[in-house]
Amino acid sequence: MAPLSTGRSPVPHWPILLLALSLMAGTAAAGNDTAALIAEAARYEHGEGMPRDPAQAAALYCQAARLGAADAQYALGWMAANGRGMPRDDAVAWRLFSAAADQGHAQAARLAQALPPRQDVPLPACMAPDLPLQVDLDPDPWAGPARAADYPPASAPVRRIVERLAPVYEVDPELAMAVIAVESGFRANAVSPKNAQGLMQLIPATAQRFRVADPFDPESNVRGGLAYLRQLLALFDGDVRLVAAAYNAGEGAVLRHRGVPPYRETRDYVTRIARLYSLPVHRYYRSSSNDPLSKR
Repeated sequence: MAPLSTGRSPVPHWPILLLALSLMAGTAAAGNDTAALIAEAARYEHGEGMPRDPAQAAALYCQAARLGAADAQYALGWMAANGRGMPRDDAVAWRLFSAAADQGHAQAARLAQALPPRQDVPLPACMAPDLPLQVDLDPDPWAGPARAADYPPASAPVRRIVERLAPVYEVDPELAMAVIAVESGFRANAVSPKNAQGLMQLIPATAQRFRVADPFDPESNVRGGLAYLRQLLALFDGDVRLVAAAYNAGEGAVLRHRGVPPYRETRDYVTRIARLYSLPVHRYYRSSSNDPLSKR
């Protein structure tokens, strides 16, 4: 497996070095745990005031990446892509670049596009939370009897798209319909204050990550949203509570809080999904043998 490169040289890493130099100047005053971890990792990586130790750098980047720091996810992805301080692994690099890209990291998004998508590959073990993820919603929105969702007639064209595409991505069409209903109310031209776009409200970084050229095209948007849902289902072992929370707040927030984040918006979002989708657990896949993205 050759190192990820752009032309003749390995992936450029100077942005992380510049970031580290700025963080070293302001870390103590800021008191930011992730900034301190990234700054220390960069010192080990580049031998700034200490012997170079790529393995220790990777371990520190991974701690910050687990806390949801996009810069650390990018840095660790670069190390995986180039075999620095950890085994060279393009699949793991893609997962890390994609995680950072989903938070709007532009350089990570460009590098993720240079690698084949591998949603089936888990993130590095060091990014797993120390404790099991908790789902402390009270009352439990799935505790009552199952309810049939009642969607407006205007949703019929969207349902036809969803029922055709969802099986390809191994996502229950009813879960996708619930997400679309809550995200956009079935409006293909919907735009949020955070610039999330289309039926499944993809932010530009997520649209780019899943190769959605036109987020306002209903079919393209649904494909991107289904690909993201499938990735979250695999990451959170099919727990719909955590998947819904991650779709709203980001997977980094769920991992950082070891469960549904304590944000009112996210908790209300999970409850709204539960009102439309009656199953708290969804089957999920780990194999790449049926990965539609790899065939596009």
